[in-house]
Amino acid sequence: MFSSTLRLFVFSVRRHLPGIANKSRCFCSVSEHTEESRVGRFKSRLTSGPDFQDFIRTSPPQNPPPDPQTEYEQPYLPHISPASEPKVYFETYGCQMNVNDTEIAWSILQKGGYLRTSELSEADVVLLVTCSVREKAEQTIWNRLKQLTLLKKKRLKASAQLKIGILGCMAERLKTELLEKEKLVDVVAGPDAYRDLPRLLSLAHGGQRASNVLLSLEETYADVMPVHNSGHSAFVSIMRGCDNMCSFCVVPFTRGRERSRPVSSILEEVRMLSDQGVKEVTLLGQNVNSYRDLSEEQFRGSELSTHLSRGFSTKYRSKRGGLRFTELLDRVSLIDPDMRIRFTSPHPKDFPDEVLQLIQERKNICKQIHLPAQSGSTQVLQTMRRGYTREAYLELVENIRKIIPGASLSSDFIAGFCGETEEDHQQTMSLLREVGYNIGFLFAYSMRKKTHAYHRLQDDVPAEVKQRRLEELISVFREEAAKVNSTLIGSTQLILVEGESKRSSQELCGRNDGNLKVIFPRKDLPSKATDSCTVPVKAGDYVLVKITSANSQSLRGQAISHTSLSDSINSHKLLSEQAASC
Repeated sequence: MFSSTLRLFVFSVRRHLPGIANKSRCFCSVSEHTEESRVGRFKSRLTSGPDFQDFIRTSPPQNPPPDPQTEYEQPYLPHISPASEPKVYFETYGCQMNVNDTEIAWSILQKGGYLRTSELSEADVVLLVTCSVREKAEQTIWNRLKQLTLLKKKRLKASAQLKIGILGCMAERLKTELLEKEKLVDVVAGPDAYRDLPRLLSLAHGGQRASNVLLSLEETYADVMPVHNSGHSAFVSIMRGCDNMCSFCVVPFTRGRERSRPVSSILEEVRMLSDQGVKEVTLLGQNVNSYRDLSEEQFRGSELSTHLSRGFSTKYRSKRGGLRFTELLDRVSLIDPDMRIRFTSPHPKDFPDEVLQLIQERKNICKQIHLPAQSGSTQVLQTMRRGYTREAYLELVENIRKIIPGASLSSDFIAGFCGETEEDHQQTMSLLREVGYNIGFLFAYSMRKKTHAYHRLQDDVPAEVKQRRLEELISVFREEAAKVNSTLIGSTQLILVEGESKRSSQELCGRNDGNLKVIFPRKDLPSKATDSCTVPVKAGDYVLVKITSANSQSLRGQAISHTSLSDSINSHKLLSEQAASC
């Protein structure tokens, strides 16, 4: 039956197919003829109709085109009237970069019509500038958010709104949890999104939750002048982000890739600070001494490649061109000979001899170098992807002390990193003893999401072992730091006064060239070492202090006289001569 049906179908197709094909050929011919007629009629109408000149003659008069300079004068957000200017309250956690970020965010909000308050009870907006480097830092923020949420609920009962925002590294890393899961905040802004704060807060005041955590390859806030509130000292950001990709570090994922602020913008800010009477500037960056300005053609065209410390390597290709850190440091130090210059946080790989020689030559560049070791074990350093061995690090320390005699060294160390053995731990303790740091920052390892370690390594050192190793490292550091600092007893140190000591109103405190805290009794001092007329000491003054005692954390002494940075060398010579004659 199936075969019969198939034969019948084939017979029908063969019979009717020629007729269908003929009809199709006729249809195509008619369609082509119709199309040709339509095109002909259109051409005829086009030639007989008005031309371009007719349109010009009959067009109505037009307003002149808008001035491109005034076309976009309409503000992005509605202007906030003086009667309703909201007050913002900042809390800053973590590193010096976050202090600088606070100053940038405040500068932007100030232009947006906000007022700043130091009283939480007065605030309409609370912004927490956060850190994600360690778990403890994040936990501190979570606890603070719970406290602020309770305050927010009390405000709602009183019909007064309070908006809470998270800025910085934690914002980028935990956006989903902050906004959607925990629902503790109204605004989330990453490190590269501070320009967007007025818009985000406008949305929040309208009842929406708002966020921007996009990372940028270009943002340096070069045209935003931070609002400095620190008086005698200030932080100046020169670059953002990091390319090193150490296996333990979350910074490349929360702050993005390295990009350097134009040198002209940096010099302008430092000059402004000098005019304001600031006595100390700290240049900031996640990897500050890898600074590389490509903003001008003359810098981009340079064939200069990256000069690394001997025995050090990177995870990225050598970078060519750009104005480098040595040139920047040189230009900054020339602006004001009475202004101290510091920089942090560097990577040990970026200390070629030319940087060290400049530090030694310039009297206003502090002879204090932060040299993060992280571990004293070559095996652990390799796992950390640090780009150097224990031996290369010690060779760099030796080179620093040869070029800059008496340099103060500080460092970072991590206890209990992935795979660290007791032997590795002992090597770290021996490095602490061998180098002898004045200042140290030591922490137990906490694994962070997104890092190389999180994806490739095992956090296999138990918490109690990490804690025990950390305590042992701290003990060794304090023992060695006390020895190093005690060598300063009897010396005369140049101190930049910070203010009243925390423990006594009868004492003042400040920091020496090596960044050590120095405490001394409050009293009026001669205006110069040779004067008999005395004047009070205040924050921002330079004074000479003779050191009488030391421990691992600070120095104590007796203030001798007022001085200046440029006069301190002659004062030192005079005091030495007086001591010799006695």
